[in-house]
Amino acid sequence: MIELDRGSRVFTLHTRNTTYQMKADNYNVLLHTYYGPRIGSDDLSYLIQYADRGFSPNPSQAGEDRTYSLDTLPQEYSTCGVGDFRLSSIEFERPDGSLAADLRYAGHERRPGKYALEGLPAFWGGDEWETLVVFLEDAAAQVSVELYYGVLENYDLITRCVRVVNRGTQAVKLRRCASLCLDFQGEDFDFITFDGCHTLERGLNRTHLRPGVQSVESVRGMSSHHHNPFVMLCHRDAGEDHSLCYGAALVYSGNFLAAAERTQLEHNRLTLGINPWHFCWTLEPGASFTAPEAALMCSPNGFGQMSRQLHRAVRENLIHDPLQGQQPPVLVNHWEATEAHFTQEKLLGIARAAAPLGIELFVVDDGWFGKRDDDTSGLGDWFVNERKLPGGLNALASRLKELGMSLGIWIEPEMVNEDSELYRAHPDWALGIPGRPRTRSRSQLVLDFSREEIRNHVYHAIKAVLDSADISYVKWDMNRSLTDVYSAALPAGRQGEVFHRYVLGVYDILERMRQDYPHMLIEGCAGGGGRFDLGMLYYTPQIWCSDNTDAIDRLGIQYGTSFCYPVSSMGAHVSAVPNAQTGRATPLETRGVVAMSGTFGYEMDLSAATQAEKRLIQEQTAFFKEHYELIQRGDYYRLTDLSGPFTAWEQVSPDRREALVSLVYGPNRAASPFRALRLKGLDPKALYQVNGRETRRGDVLMAAGWPLPMPTGDYQSLQLYLQAV
Repeated sequence: MIELDRGSRVFTLHTRNTTYQMKADNYNVLLHTYYGPRIGSDDLSYLIQYADRGFSPNPSQAGEDRTYSLDTLPQEYSTCGVGDFRLSSIEFERPDGSLAADLRYAGHERRPGKYALEGLPAFWGGDEWETLVVFLEDAAAQVSVELYYGVLENYDLITRCVRVVNRGTQAVKLRRCASLCLDFQGEDFDFITFDGCHTLERGLNRTHLRPGVQSVESVRGMSSHHHNPFVMLCHRDAGEDHSLCYGAALVYSGNFLAAAERTQLEHNRLTLGINPWHFCWTLEPGASFTAPEAALMCSPNGFGQMSRQLHRAVRENLIHDPLQGQQPPVLVNHWEATEAHFTQEKLLGIARAAAPLGIELFVVDDGWFGKRDDDTSGLGDWFVNERKLPGGLNALASRLKELGMSLGIWIEPEMVNEDSELYRAHPDWALGIPGRPRTRSRSQLVLDFSREEIRNHVYHAIKAVLDSADISYVKWDMNRSLTDVYSAALPAGRQGEVFHRYVLGVYDILERMRQDYPHMLIEGCAGGGGRFDLGMLYYTPQIWCSDNTDAIDRLGIQYGTSFCYPVSSMGAHVSAVPNAQTGRATPLETRGVVAMSGTFGYEMDLSAATQAEKRLIQEQTAFFKEHYELIQRGDYYRLTDLSGPFTAWEQVSPDRREALVSLVYGPNRAASPFRALRLKGLDPKALYQVNGRETRRGDVLMAAGWPLPMPTGDYQSLQLYLQAV
């Protein structure tokens, strides 16, 4: 709900549990006055204090009033070069070379429904949304800035984006354009980020917000394995179920910067948006630039409430479901069994073993195209290697259909090998700086997806493959960071646009694919979890969570991921042991429990499985299908963190009639203590049957807990299915 007080020029945004407020003051500076638990619509600018602070300058409009300074006021969208020395939200260069930006309130509009962004992913919806647009102007520079706010009341979600317009007669260079700025007065915060590396993504890191600037970023051309474009601020005592916390996520898949600053007055500022590193966008007269959308979430009751609200909003108002509510098939991928060295008969052998176990989709991974037997050749040549697959993909799809299975394929459209027909024909299509040798990674170069003719060629080649057979699933991979970022299609003065234009190009092809194949399931991937962000989830309902399939490492990866992203988005498979990444041997039961808190599938040679393993796999697939709605769409509760002797989590149906508790022990030890696990989210008055046997009241299970059996070996697991009776 949006409330406007035209007299005092106060704008108040209400969600079910939170309130957000800003105000245009007497000098037309747009001040941020409040974001927190839901309250009334009173003008909260009375909380802002004014005092003369040394070295905090005063705008000319304030005259001799030394207490009024942009350097000390909480601003809705921070400026630069005119008195605010904190993190700036925007910076543009005028024709005279000056870089100052002085934005003042110039009007507003309230609109029903949700705004949309051309060429960019964004949350979507209908009448459940409201939109507020606040117009700011820099009169001297003749630049206007439009701040967009989308309010999804039931899910406590506020989205933000920014549009910059050059109203002048000369070109302006936009050098920084954050998607959000959030100021807090007098709060003592922790800053939480989700960091790691390839095969160990999105580990939670929590630090006290100290004086100065703390930040995470990516300059790799993608959101990266190393830092995720979702961050949190929270009170020092905040935990899963108590105290105030804020989450901010960028709906974008390229270079980003998330920065938090604690100031001289112990105020705090958070900015999030496109990384200004190597970013410079030329705005010709009349032209505009739209920054990516950011999503804001406030929880008065800890991290768990915030995650559950975010999960609902992402599932219902960001992800497009190509299957229209139907269960996606349980899949098997042969990569860890064969890599690129396979024959059609080997693939069919795995498929024959998989079909009786309840597995419905066979994914042909890297190696089916061009002259591709390893990672040094073939990328860019999107035609079937009939030496490996006689008769092409259509013949394989027909054989799979006889087994009751459908076909999926792996692609990596953004890359090219120098040993390929595409590169030999068009070496200038790869990113590269004139006069410098190209930098290789994984024997790959990056195609310049900022160029439409390159995108068209790649898409038409892949489309021909997709039209050649009954293909129901595509895994879109990207296996290197961007280097040598220079486009032959842009002049020297516009090379600062290439990183962003590249991301827009990726979105363009994904959108075309989504429109042309509306019922095809597309899974995102970038060497695993290197591009796990809300931007990709708009186009791909699920993303391969990590190339690391080790169940114990996956506990941490999926734990960190769960703070923002729903279970239904996490690509997770059961793989063989000893694990290819860690060498660890984990029970098949445990591997199934962990993968089941994701999209669930298998990444192993099922033709080599024992009869006992096949029976267990059949049981796992049947259990997952039976409880799919609960697992994928239930409310998610983290019952423990990663510091204890076991890791536990829980999914609860929206009506609280069902729950599934999953637990994985660490290494076993002698004389382990007796323990009980306290559950969450149940109906206190309901009587629950646990695993079809004992019954306990919901309040008892939440307050006293459930006794845990003693593990009999390393990395044992446990699942409890609860049903109200």
